[in-house]
Amino acid sequence: MEEQPGLSDQYRTASPWPVFVALGLVLSEIGVFIGLFPVAVFGLILFGGSIAGILTESGYVTRPWPTLVGVGAVLAAAAAGLAVAYLPMADITVANVGDGPLFTRLVAVACAGVVMVAMGGVASVVEQTKV
Repeated sequence: MEEQPGLSDQYRTASPWPVFVALGLVLSEIGVFIGLFPVAVFGLILFGGSIAGILTESGYVTRPWPTLVGVGAVLAAAAAGLAVAYLPMADITVANVGDGPLFTRLVAVACAGVVMVAMGGVASVVEQTKV
């Protein structure tokens, strides 16, 4: 009798990344659409980190940090572009963060992007100095 019937060494174990991708997507959507700033930032960071992890695990990239920086840069650029396109320039100030729902949500997306860029950059530098 085998300990794990139906499984052999030929098949890999299941990956945890799809669960985190789904959880990050759900949290980011709840946070952005309802307007919960910390939930939106955490969900987007979890989503971006999970994308980097799943691409690294599947062998598409060798290290997750450049992917994390790329996802963060895309989020920050998209939020900045939408803010410039849809908001009057006079409304784009730090003092107006809590005033308008659109601006507050775009700031949450931009913050998540900036945090991902910083995390990926610092992790890449730390990884290079250890080697």
